[in-house]
Amino acid sequence: MPQPTFARPAPRSAPAPRGTLLAVTADSLVAADLRPRGGRPPGPYRRLLATPGARAFTVGNLMARLPMGMFSVSAVVMIAGTRGSYALAGAVTATGLAATAVVAPWTARLVDRHGQARVAVPATLVAALGSLALLLCVRYGAPAWTLFAAYAATATTPNTGGMARARWNHLLKGDADALHTANSFEQAADELCFMLGPVLAAFLCTAVFPQAGTLVGVVLLVTGMLVFTAQRSTEPPARPRPAASAPLRAPGMPPLLAGCLAMGGIFGAMEVVTIAFADAQGHRAVAGVVLALQAAGSCAAGLLYGAVRPAGSAAARLPWCVAVMAALLTLPLLAAALTGSLPLLALALLVAGMATAPTMVTTMTLVQRRTPEGRLNEGMTLAVTGLLGGMACGSAAGGWAVEHASVAAAYGIPVTAAAVALLLALPPARRAAS
Repeated sequence: MPQPTFARPAPRSAPAPRGTLLAVTADSLVAADLRPRGGRPPGPYRRLLATPGARAFTVGNLMARLPMGMFSVSAVVMIAGTRGSYALAGAVTATGLAATAVVAPWTARLVDRHGQARVAVPATLVAALGSLALLLCVRYGAPAWTLFAAYAATATTPNTGGMARARWNHLLKGDADALHTANSFEQAADELCFMLGPVLAAFLCTAVFPQAGTLVGVVLLVTGMLVFTAQRSTEPPARPRPAASAPLRAPGMPPLLAGCLAMGGIFGAMEVVTIAFADAQGHRAVAGVVLALQAAGSCAAGLLYGAVRPAGSAAARLPWCVAVMAALLTLPLLAAALTGSLPLLALALLVAGMATAPTMVTTMTLVQRRTPEGRLNEGMTLAVTGLLGGMACGSAAGGWAVEHASVAAAYGIPVTAAAVALLLALPPARRAAS
């Protein structure tokens, strides 16, 4: 099947001579639809979404991805509200994330070998049953160990963002600028989901009933995955027996995945600590809004980053991106420790979040380039696995620090994780010198 390309507006020219046969194709119709009246070329995101089939799979993927920003917040609010322990809530979510870190690469390998539709749907249904089991265990006061078992069953949730990126890589193969825009768009979509998801989850868990966030998340996940996998025309071909070696053995991948592990620690700790900070201020219901501001800053920065052509290679840009992220993460620590003000903390998180998307876009670009042919879902899922593993450690460490130190001191955990990520992002020569 020929690879679709971005439609470009046709230059203005003299009318065609009489008798000339003008062939009207699908590409020319798309170009005519995209051409602004002023004659300016369409923006990069408009050209991206003009790719045949892109809008349909994007809608389904966003619907399935939104619960990713809901489940952990829903679990923390639901468990802490009914059991009265942030340490237990953090440990349960950490267990689920750790289980996902183990299971997700195997799920992604099956997706690469057998296709997205054949694997993602049954895997999603198993994960949905795990979420429903957690809901029932909390609702009916089951023993604490059942919470860990139920949340661990959600580990089969497919990497929806990775599958979307795999589709873009299949559709835009060979067009580096378009892939940069697609990666930025997907990162902005991630941040949008993590911006809206916590707000929706916190609202449902506090204004409706404690289990409402999890229940709505399950419905969105299953519905969105069915819509996404129904778009077969854009699905990458399955590779039953890829000849390439495992992505984990590819040159340059181990330090990149270790950096993802450290960055995951930032996100996991920040989520639990921020919820605890808002709760200590007597404003648990707005915890989702505060977390959403961090994602909003990242989303805006991601869209801007995708609209420009950054200078230099992705490998050279990564240390600078991580350094900026580490520096900005000191702002929430200072806001919590020096002022104790929730509005100032929210502003600090908004600014700190602006470094997240450029860092993650650059990281995912390197992952795509270093992953062997035919194993892209597995390679990107390994990166997400690193993030999830880090989030598990960060969630547990954040919950422990809140209860055994102080909420303000717990904001030192994301800063420490960012410093470790920066050390791992440095070239080997500089890393050895430091």
